[in-house]
Amino acid sequence: MGGRLRQGCRPVRYPFAGYRDVLAGIYSRIMTKSGTSVLDIGFGTGTLTAKLYEQGFEIWGQDFSRRMIDIASGKMPDAHLFEGDFSRGIAAPLLDNRYDFIVATYSLHHLTDEQKIPFISGLLSLLKDDGMILIGDVAFPDVKAMDECRVKAGDEWDDEEYYFLADEMRKVFPGLSFEKKSYCAGIIGITRRD
Repeated sequence: MGGRLRQGCRPVRYPFAGYRDVLAGIYSRIMTKSGTSVLDIGFGTGTLTAKLYEQGFEIWGQDFSRRMIDIASGKMPDAHLFEGDFSRGIAAPLLDNRYDFIVATYSLHHLTDEQKIPFISGLLSLLKDDGMILIGDVAFPDVKAMDECRVKAGDEWDDEEYYFLADEMRKVFPGLSFEKKSYCAGIIGITRRD
């Protein structure tokens, strides 16, 4: 799952440099626990959660696209998948459970910085005591790294997305961990104790 595309050997660039490593990193972390429940926010076609489902994990999720839900349901017929725009809140049936892991891969950058903090804080209340939120996305350790990426990306930079800055998020979630996966991607980990 390295940083190259299958078609030819062109290097993968922003915003997807590190995409496979992000998914593999989250998968590996979750695989350290057996029999866990996973809530996936913005699961798309189920690229990550279908692999966990195959390993016997209980999968719950929310996505805004009925088409994505239909595709993911085909891969995970017993998963609990709900339609809804998470920027307007979590679907009611998902609020009745507690999860070992809550994951979001390449979905939360659609939330503004002002929306992210209360949204993530709300997710923390859905975790089991030793649970963890894992966010894999376009993310940077600090604003300097983001500015360097913006220059490198040039016209490809998307000004309509709101990327994670680990040092800024750490002001609200002091125990936040950040694992860099490429010059433009990483995994943020937050536990209830943060």
